[in-house]
Amino acid sequence: MALTIGMVAGEASGDNLGGPLLLELTRLDPSLRVCGIGGEKMVAAGLESWIDMDRLSVNGFIDPLKRLPDLIRILLKTRDRMVEEQVDCFVGVDFNFFNLLLASMLHKRGIKTVHYVSPTLWAWRQGRIRRIVKSVDLMLTLYPFETEIYERHGVPVRFVGHPKADEIDPDTGVRNRNSARQKLGYTVDDIVVAVLPGSRGSEVKYSGPDFLRAATLIAARFPEISFVIPAANDRRKQQIRTLVTRFCPGLDIRIVEGEALTAMTASNVVLVNSGTATLEAMLLRRPMVMSYRLGPFTYAIVSRMVKTQWFALPNILAREQLVPELIQDQATPEALAHAVTDLLSNDHSSLLAAFDDIHANLRRDAAVQAAGAIMEACK
Repeated sequence: MALTIGMVAGEASGDNLGGPLLLELTRLDPSLRVCGIGGEKMVAAGLESWIDMDRLSVNGFIDPLKRLPDLIRILLKTRDRMVEEQVDCFVGVDFNFFNLLLASMLHKRGIKTVHYVSPTLWAWRQGRIRRIVKSVDLMLTLYPFETEIYERHGVPVRFVGHPKADEIDPDTGVRNRNSARQKLGYTVDDIVVAVLPGSRGSEVKYSGPDFLRAATLIAARFPEISFVIPAANDRRKQQIRTLVTRFCPGLDIRIVEGEALTAMTASNVVLVNSGTATLEAMLLRRPMVMSYRLGPFTYAIVSRMVKTQWFALPNILAREQLVPELIQDQATPEALAHAVTDLLSNDHSSLLAAFDDIHANLRRDAAVQAAGAIMEACK
């Protein structure tokens, strides 16, 4: 009898993970049936999708509250459909709150459950681990250090590697540097700093002014320097353009839309907000300064909940400070400018060697590893 796997991804990042995963699953078992909720990449890979994934996508804090009744209806209908279809195993791809609730419901009905992409329990208070212990049969993690908390609590866990480390090979940053510069209109000899204040409006609002004031100070030290700022979308592009006009109208700043990897590849140094971009900069072998600023009230709350010692992923993965971190009140334009100019003026060979070691550890063909672990769990 053919194996049936239920799978749910609730946003584009999960669909990006789920598509390659589904291809590997069906390669291992061509008779496999996979059904549930996913986006274009998962459907193209063979998912029998029950509803449009966009119905699950939410943004910010208020949107989920407004959408809660519809989300609950989708959750319960998906649970019932999974039971009716007699799925042998459920795989939640990221989208943690929804998928862990669904896993708990299905686990109580005797269905094996796998969760792909660990919640950031290592960064926050770990109360959720109790629910995971009761509802997840296998946790698949992207980072090696994430396995420790699950092992301590008796949750079967497998580190499968990070898809970004598979996507960006160790030579990408060097091999594509000149073509990235050509695409953005820079020469081989230009000094370029990629400035990434964030993809959300709130991130640009709070970090953007500091980053741009720092750019003015950096340009005073390096008069021939250029800056490139990738914007996540047109709305962010307009927001950034307004800030540039206000804080540094005379600088050579190019704002590009949807070219974050290109901008970092073209750069000498990256000034970046916290998040996945710090991982991408590391995989591209780019020295970086990481900074993050929240609104005062939000920071007062969040700072009491966060338990991690570091915020930049290279530092978290190395368990030491490889790259400078400037958080909240430390993130002054002067401090940011000093950190960036220091990187522009010094050798980075030991830093890049550390980046290479981390990259090698993360590069494990994540979709293949995850698919193999899922098939073991389901059978």
